[in-house]
Amino acid sequence: MLVFTVKSITDKTIRLTDERWLHIVEGHPEMAGHLNDVLLAVAAPEMILQGGTDELLATVSTYKNKWLVVVYKEYETDGFILTAYFTLKTNKLLKRKILWQK
Repeated sequence: MLVFTVKSITDKTIRLTDERWLHIVEGHPEMAGHLNDVLLAVAAPEMILQGGTDELLATVSTYKNKWLVVVYKEYETDGFILTAYFTLKTNKLLKRKILWQK
């Protein structure tokens, strides 16, 4: 199993397994070719938003007013990426609690 890792803004190692990456591109085909963007969003986000339960949403604005959203979990020592997608629905995102902002 191939595992990509990146350090989050809290200096925790966040994993992205090849299984999760396959899940992401199968569910969101537009994400194909954006692996580095996903990792970079966790390492250098513009904002971190509160997810549904204990998830975090790393966000980065992209071209054409789209945002890249990377959903991940962070624990005491490490974490992992659940999914990632592009969205135009910034209003919906900004209704969430902002935990950190650049």
